[in-house]
Amino acid sequence: MAQKIDSNALKKKILSDIRVELSDEFDKNFEGKAFFGSLWPGRKGPEGKGSLMMVTGRLRSSLRSQQIGEDSIQWTSDAPYADIHNRGGVITVTAKMKRFFWAKYYEIAPKIRHRKNKQMSERSQQLSEQANFYKSLALKKVGDKIVIPKRQFIGDSPEVRQIVQTLIDNNMKDLEQLIYNTLNPNKK
Repeated sequence: MAQKIDSNALKKKILSDIRVELSDEFDKNFEGKAFFGSLWPGRKGPEGKGSLMMVTGRLRSSLRSQQIGEDSIQWTSDAPYADIHNRGGVITVTAKMKRFFWAKYYEIAPKIRHRKNKQMSERSQQLSEQANFYKSLALKKVGDKIVIPKRQFIGDSPEVRQIVQTLIDNNMKDLEQLIYNTLNPNKK
């Protein structure tokens, strides 16, 4: 008995495989702090150790993939800063941003402690650096520009195209085997 080959089901399977594999690869970019080996630029501010992209994990966990139409997949994020980090760009300082920077400064500054010998502990030195970083941002004029370097985590690349091609090839081999088994039922 011949088995029917459903081209729509094959296309759905290929898209599903691509969606799963690329979602996993894009997530690995956060672990490696790079886009397929191209390392992200380091932090400018004294916000502690580690990658700026991993401070809260919100951006990483906000990535969603969905099939759009019959033949495409789209990744999205509801994090408002996702696009500027993925592409890089320039942002303009606003009055609201200045208020935020001052609030961060006033949140951190009271935590800085001096010892009797006027020395600071390592923790207080870190807090002082953070406070000064926010103060310098708060002192920027409305309309000043801040450059956000590109820290790509999703998108097209030769590696993405290779993954897609490999998944298509693997599914086509499965299809070839199915056709062979259908045409040669006694040679399984």
